Amino acid sequence: MKICQYNANQAGIVEGDQVYPLGDALWKAAILRERYTMVEVIEALIDDPKAMQIARDTRGIGSPVPLASVKLLVPIINPPSIWAAAMNYRAHQTEMVERVGARERAELAKDDLMAEFFLKPSSSLIGPGGTVILPKIAKHVDHECELCAVIGRPARRVSEAQALDHVFGYTTLWDFSIRDPWARQQNTRNIRKGCDTFTGLGPWIVTRDEIADPQDLHIAVYQNGTRVMTAHTADMICSLREHIRFLSDKLTLRTGDLISTGTPAGVSRLSDGDHLRGGIGGIGEMEFTVRAER
Repeated sequence: MKICQYNANQAGIVEGDQVYPLGDALWKAAILRERYTMVEVIEALIDDPKAMQIARDTRGIGSPVPLASVKLLVPIINPPSIWAAAMNYRAHQTEMVERVGARERAELAKDDLMAEFFLKPSSSLIGPGGTVILPKIAKHVDHECELCAVIGRPARRVSEAQALDHVFGYTTLWDFSIRDPWARQQNTRNIRKGCDTFTGLGPWIVTRDEIADPQDLHIAVYQNGTRVMTAHTADMICSLREHIRFLSDKLTLRTGDLISTGTPAGVSRLSDGDHLRGGIGGIGEMEFTVRAER
């Protein structure tokens, strides 16, 4: 299933070119409160067989509306945490060593590399069709398009073999980053990657059953019509299973937590007026406009 959030923060299921009102159906069945959140939708689908049956019976849950007529929103606007991996693709690692120097990090063991996970603020989230604002303080901002897992059942000290059992679904996360010289200092990631509009998320959440293997997905990004990023998730240094094992060994991953798995090679500088389009095969595409802060 493709589960979206649209219009007035309504939960829907995207099927073909239609959106079915999942949230309304779950509310009418007394499964959700009237002013529900997407985390509550996920919890209901995980814990209540009746809720999942309603979702599976998509065509029977109400009158659909054309996908083209709705405004898609960030699919989960209140994630408990947004965890983002650093330099997790082999080709991107080489790219960044050549651009800014980071040779010592290229030699890190997997767990040492995963120790560089950082948090992004939910205030930085924008949805499909959103506008990325280039801050006045920044002269160089890059785009990054990444596979992102949405946690379903809470995870604590889970093995790699069990890791994907705790994934509810997958979405696409765009991690926009300031690359100015001051941003090369230690401990600046939360700021240079946490500005308003610096986390694109969407276009929806694809449930885990529709993705056979998260390490077998293609990523493509176009900047002003030119293809600038072509990648495959098999190029990850640390797999999603390893990410979940590593994080859950130190802390509890909660329902709705996001784990973004790092960017491939092909990042490029953004300018006022740019247009971005791209996404991940099996999940979907998003578009953004880019504007300089006035």
